[in-house]
Amino acid sequence: MTRVAIIDYGVGNLRSVEKAFAAGGCEAVVSSDAGELREAERLVLPGVGAFRACMSALHERGFDELVRERVAEGTPLLGVCVGMQLLFEESEEFGRSEGLGFLRGRVRRFGGELRVPHIGWNQVEWRREHALMKGIEDGSFFYFVHSYYCETPEPDAVLGETEYGIKYASVVARGNVCGVQFHPEKSQAAGLRLLQNFARGEVQRREV
Repeated sequence: MTRVAIIDYGVGNLRSVEKAFAAGGCEAVVSSDAGELREAERLVLPGVGAFRACMSALHERGFDELVRERVAEGTPLLGVCVGMQLLFEESEEFGRSEGLGFLRGRVRRFGGELRVPHIGWNQVEWRREHALMKGIEDGSFFYFVHSYYCETPEPDAVLGETEYGIKYASVVARGNVCGVQFHPEKSQAAGLRLLQNFARGEVQRREV
């Protein structure tokens, strides 16, 4: 059985994520095969570009329902960048678009005089302990590229926060669903450790 499957739904360069898992000594494959995705022990939902386009691409392939099925079964899911945003109920990007709805909240654009997109290294401050961040120091730097951020009314779903004009949720988790706004594959040692934590079972399956 495949340890980790990175969902290929035609969005972004997924090989860099696959290579990052390999660099950490973890088995991972990029797959667009529904059968393989249903058998994988853990799933990674990447995302690059616009929220609506990513949701449309997922829906066209039927992968939105596949992901919902796997999550309901207790399979650990990691959303990365826009993939984290897709975990929420909705986004305001290019008008209202519905997300997967695993987490309450919405995706909003950075406002004011902030330069967007937010590009570069920034710190993550941990808000509570979780297996995903095992061995990663509070205040570690990760690499970000995004113009929108996730706003949630559930503070207990926020694992880590980052400041860019405002403090926003940059790492989230509820049950077997978790997400990171940054690119772990571009975040050197801290990013590789986070992927290891996810792949090696630190994030456990939810009992169903």
